Amino acid sequence: MNDLLQRARAVRLAIFDVDGVLTDGRLYFLEDGSEFKTFNTLDGHGIKMLIASGVSTAIISGRKTPVVERRARNLGIQYLFQGREDKLVVLDGLLAELGLGYEQVAYLGDDLPDLPVIRRVGLGMAVASADSFVRQHAHGVTQARGGEGAAREFCELIMRAQGTLDAAQAAYL
Repeated sequence: MNDLLQRARAVRLAIFDVDGVLTDGRLYFLEDGSEFKTFNTLDGHGIKMLIASGVSTAIISGRKTPVVERRARNLGIQYLFQGREDKLVVLDGLLAELGLGYEQVAYLGDDLPDLPVIRRVGLGMAVASADSFVRQHAHGVTQARGGEGAAREFCELIMRAQGTLDAAQAAYL
């Protein structure tokens, strides 16, 4: 845990995968071909608290769907990249735009397409329900499964390391 907290202190950008991280990984298709996803409200509030603490946020997803765009907008996520299979290319472009280094990035993923980013960034984590190979190569693994509070746990870890979590929680007392 101390290594994770040390890594989290430098984070200025937190990036999330969607399917299997912000959702439980199941895909729901309706007869008309549209799809829907379910998101966890605890995760959503964790992301809002992280943004309020001064950490920028992004989503990089291999799939593209309007519901993710709506969710990102509702949460205030600043950067959204959908339909992007090579997530490392997206990361490199975003870092160049923001003037950040890899060590200032945290990433939460669950599957093999996430692994190049997980291994490159300063804090690369996997959700508890992630592929075992991904868990093995991540800096850390959440206790919660994807879509069941893993993103909240990730956000609170970063905030705890940066000394902003207590104040964020105290605002509700």
